[in-house]
Amino acid sequence: MASLKDLRRRIRSTRSTQQITKAMEMVAAAKLRRAQARAIAARPYSAKLTEMLTNLAGAAGDLEHPLFKAREVKTTALVLVTADRGLCGAYNTNLMRAAEQRLRAAPAGSLQLVLVGKKGREYFKRRKFPVLASHADLPAEASVEFARALTQELIELFTSGRVDRVEMMGTRYISALHRKIVTDVFLPVGGSAAGESPKDRGTMFEPDAASIFAELLPRYATARMFAGMADALASEHSSRMVAMGAARKNAGELVDALTLLRNRLRQAAITREIAEIVGGAEALK
Repeated sequence: MASLKDLRRRIRSTRSTQQITKAMEMVAAAKLRRAQARAIAARPYSAKLTEMLTNLAGAAGDLEHPLFKAREVKTTALVLVTADRGLCGAYNTNLMRAAEQRLRAAPAGSLQLVLVGKKGREYFKRRKFPVLASHADLPAEASVEFARALTQELIELFTSGRVDRVEMMGTRYISALHRKIVTDVFLPVGGSAAGESPKDRGTMFEPDAASIFAELLPRYATARMFAGMADALASEHSSRMVAMGAARKNAGELVDALTLLRNRLRQAAITREIAEIVGGAEALK
């Protein structure tokens, strides 16, 4: 059994850990409020722009626009969005496990990774899966500049023919306690999960299709990426807040248990000393 000195040391250490986890929980909650606001604000614009371009995809196919061109899928780029840091429960683990299952189920070489986040890069660096590119040291908040740069890189991969489809795997933020892993087709525009090309609905363009798509496509791609990154950050902060809250609660329960054990040991020691004093007094009579 541990001594009183060991128990006091463990109680001090656990209380210190409890204070740290409480501070991290409060910081994550503050960041979550900002990230949640960004994620919710980004969704309507992205959804409407996606709907518009999906409706125009059939007509764009007649114009041979490269980003609308659905072709036979031989190689897919899977953009996996993880976090740069841990201490957020199973957030990163669930994403990496889902991506690894996709990789193992796909034919060899047909699915290649674009890793966004340090945790995903470190995980797949130790495994023999094809990686096209990786990005770490992500912005602390969802950034339009980062989304634009990453989108341009993915467009180059698609238009150059290195990949036939681009998919995004990340976490969709639902609430502070709920989130889910989703996989969406990023390119070609308007492509379904099965890779089907939408039909032309007789769309007419004014002044002309080329200038309309030149304006809309960069906005669409950047908005989709920005919304995905905003959802991922909100999910990360909510996962960290929940994980640190559970750690704080567990630390408090451990402190209570250790304090009770310490008090019992002190009581036993005092009782033993009283018994020795009484025994010594009886022996002197």
